Order: sequence, then C-alpha cells, then structure tokens
Amino acid sequence: MAGLTGLIKHWEALMSEMHAAWPDNHPTVAFGKVGVLLVNLGTPDGTDKKSMRRYLEEFLRDKRVIEWPRALWYPILYGIVLNRRPAKVGEAYKLIWNDDLDESFLRTYTRAQAEKLAEQYASTPDLVVDWAMRYGQPSIPARLEALKAAGCERILIFPLYPQYAASTTATVNDKAFETLLKMRWQPAIRTVPPYHDDPVYIDALAESIETHLSGLEWEPEVILTSFHGIPQSYFKKGDPYHCQCQKTARLLREKLGLSKERLKITFQSRFGPEEWLQPYTDKTVEELAKKGVKRIAVINPGFVSDCLETLEEIGSEARDIFIEHGGEHFTHIPCLNDTPAGMRVIEHVVRRELKGWAE
Repeated sequence: MAGLTGLIKHWEALMSEMHAAWPDNHPTVAFGKVGVLLVNLGTPDGTDKKSMRRYLEEFLRDKRVIEWPRALWYPILYGIVLNRRPAKVGEAYKLIWNDDLDESFLRTYTRAQAEKLAEQYASTPDLVVDWAMRYGQPSIPARLEALKAAGCERILIFPLYPQYAASTTATVNDKAFETLLKMRWQPAIRTVPPYHDDPVYIDALAESIETHLSGLEWEPEVILTSFHGIPQSYFKKGDPYHCQCQKTARLLREKLGLSKERLKITFQSRFGPEEWLQPYTDKTVEELAKKGVKRIAVINPGFVSDCLETLEEIGSEARDIFIEHGGEHFTHIPCLNDTPAGMRVIEHVVRRELKGWAE
C-alpha cells in the first residue's frame, strides 16, 4: 500500500511541525489512518414493544423514507402506526431472531462482514474497518467519531445497497454528512456508488443460485428476483432504483442463460396506500400457484444480508401464500451475507473505491 505509506510519512512530518507549536495542554490528536465504514439499514435492539417503537420511530420519521408533508404524516405516525405496528413487527422479528446472540440476523451478518473484511487487511494496521446502522445501534455518528478518534483522516462510507435509492443509500450519506457538520476537524469522505451491474456482484449472485439449487431434489420452474419496493411517486421524481433493479435482473438472467419466463423480477414490502413498484412479489407468487406452477425459488438480490424482509416476508409469508394456492415446492435462496462469495463482492468494491487512498 504505497499510497497509504506515503500519506502516513507526510502526516508524520506535518504533525511533528505542529507539535512544536502546541501548548502543553493541547489534546492528543491521532492521525495517519484510513477508515472503512460498512453501513446497513438498521435493527431494533430487541423484540419487545419499546425497542420496536424506538426503532420504527427513527426509521419512519426519516424524510427520505416517508416523503409526505410532516403535517399529514405525523398524526398518522404517532396516532396510528406507532401504536399498532410495534407489537406486530415485534412478533415477526421473534420468528427470525438470532436467539444465540439475542440480536437480529442483520446485525449478526453486518458485524461478521466487517470482521471478515478487517481480516483481509490484517497486515495493514493503518486501515481500520468498522460498521454501523442507519437506524438503531451502532449509529453512524458514533462510529464516525470512533474512526476519527482512531486517527482516520480519510473514511470510505459503504452503504450496503447494490442498487441506489434515495430512501436507502442517500439517507446513509445524509446522516454521515450531518455528523461532519458538527466536527471542527473533518475527515475526508468518500461514499461508495451503486454496484448493481458490477460483474463480481452478478457472478456472486449467479453462484449463490446455482449452489443453492444444486442441493435440492427438485428444479424450480420459475425463479423470482424479489427487490424491496419503493413508491411509484419516488420513481417518477427521478429515483434510479427501478432501472438499476431491472439491470441487475437482466444481467443475472443473461449470466444464468435463463429466459424472462424462467427468471422474473418482482418488488416486495410495500407500505401505506400509495402504489409501489410492480409486479408485487406476494401477488406474483399467488398468481403463479393459481396458474399451475408447482415449484419456485426466490432470491433477494437487493439485500446484502438476510433480515426480516427476506427471512420472514419471503421465507415464511411468501412460502405460505404459494402453498395455500396450490404450489408444492418453495425455496428461499439466502442472501450473500458473509459467505465467501459475499465477502468477495464487498472486498472488491472496497479495494476499488480506496484507490488513491490505500493501494
């Protein structure tokens, strides 16, 4: 890492000069390191109603998530949603909770991804890897402060979303830069762009599908690529998310040599009265079963880690819908998580985006 070594020598010389002019009581300043911060959506601290309400409030107050006027949205949020949904969502989380660690699997996998990435840089002590959640703990402000305190003068922020959406990638960046507003001495910041069409990412998805299906005693007639949805109104305002999801599905279809009939794209997790991106995953699963399709597989290419939306909404709810309407075999293909293929993608993107900072 010649670039990083040169940076350290430069700052060592500069700091030596500065030290000579500092008063004796000047605070100690760490310097000379580069940080990488992996950021995922978020997670409640527990499945109890209080934890769920705290998490949902932070999530649903975000103007990037719900773009309605506050005067319209807040009465609904505080009068209805936060009184009804915490208990319901808590019950859903209980079904997929990591009881061994008493945490959500999203937290488990995000931590594991950061730890494994750090292992890849174990011989480079001047590069620090950390992780955070946009909503919940550990927070973006807390981890940015920790990286700065560790001497990171340059920080790469990695929103863990292959496809860009204002309600995901943008809100991570918003929070990061909001944190910088409060800093006198700001680190330099880079943010990771979407990687929805990166060949390494597409190859990893294809590998995960082939590996999973090879372990089954049956072959799916249809594979659904189910992405998290966004309201149609967000798309019409110029959000590129829909187009990037379509491209990911097309490239994956081409990589696997499948037709549009064999590999379809759908969108899940709609919320509220607005129209969302279509076709809807739950409706598609039901229609396929009613049309006589007996075997399907579902993968979530837009999710880097398994979470409530994949393990419960797809692995349980979608399965039940399919079987209830005549389907016979259903399988959910796990997210890349911290598998070798998944880590290959994360490491590839990090190395690409650190060029010029750490070679």
